[in-house]
Amino acid sequence: MNYGISILFRAIPLFMAAFCFCYGLYVWLSGNTPDRLTAGPVIFFLGSICIALFTTAATIIRQIIGKYTVADKYLLPTIGYFFAFGTVVCGGVIMAEHASWAVVPGHVVCGLGLITACVATAATASTRFSLIPENSADATMSVNPQGFSYSAEITLVSIVTVISAVAWVWAIGLIAWSDDMAHTVAGCVMGGIACVCTSLIALVASIARQVRGSYSMTERKIWYWVPLTMGAVAFAAGLYMIFSNWGEPVDFVGFVLIGLALICWSISSKVILLAKIWHTEFELASRIPIIPVITALTCMFMAAFLFEEALFKPKFFVPSRVLMGFGAICFTLYSIVSILESGAKSK
Repeated sequence: MNYGISILFRAIPLFMAAFCFCYGLYVWLSGNTPDRLTAGPVIFFLGSICIALFTTAATIIRQIIGKYTVADKYLLPTIGYFFAFGTVVCGGVIMAEHASWAVVPGHVVCGLGLITACVATAATASTRFSLIPENSADATMSVNPQGFSYSAEITLVSIVTVISAVAWVWAIGLIAWSDDMAHTVAGCVMGGIACVCTSLIALVASIARQVRGSYSMTERKIWYWVPLTMGAVAFAAGLYMIFSNWGEPVDFVGFVLIGLALICWSISSKVILLAKIWHTEFELASRIPIIPVITALTCMFMAAFLFEEALFKPKFFVPSRVLMGFGAICFTLYSIVSILESGAKSK
């Protein structure tokens, strides 16, 4: 990877973050209707995920180009966790409004903070990413003493697992004890967010275990099924919400769940790549980055149709705007998987 390309791959997450922040703020401040007060904050805080993805990209790229410093090692993951914490706090502030419009954006923004924390953990796991090609080329498949210790590896995976468990409990609680449509909508979307967090367990585990050298050949056929399955769960739930509630006020939630499924499948591209190039050559490795490109385009095509539908049915205002933010996340994930393909393959 030359220096110019490294700048491009680091710029993509920042541009996508800027898009989410600016577009979200524009929607948020353009009116006081419930749909704008819902879509605006959600799109805006999708930018936090893009920032966390930037810290992951910068962590890996600076190791590849030989400019990784001790300050980078601690500063970049800290930035991700800072945005995660700030996003959760802002979600709590929105919920504290105690208004009917605040239920959905408040809970969803908190959920986006949970995803941001998981991505920041992926950045933390990537602080020794440069060891992966070395470990992959080691025919003895022994644990690298320069990699993470067993306790550090378990801690990283545990952090994402706990966050995912919180998201699932949160989603189930909202759905089980909901007494109105707003809590049902928030619970369904939180369930999709939980699927994304669970998908990130596979990514963090794959990176941490390959850095340590404890990643086994059996795991090459296991981990990538986690994000693929979570994407299928969110996609199936989305279709169920659309067709079982056809014509009802909550059917639009199905499109949001489908968008979250596309994010899960975008994450799967990184897990698949790490698995396919571990101790072997994979001729199609350079083609894997096309997966998040396809999911990003799918999000934007869906958004285009829903923009038209929203002209006749206002309930589609939120998913049409939010899907644009999801497309930004998927395109950001394209830069990450491209970086992984460049940095983790055998030299």
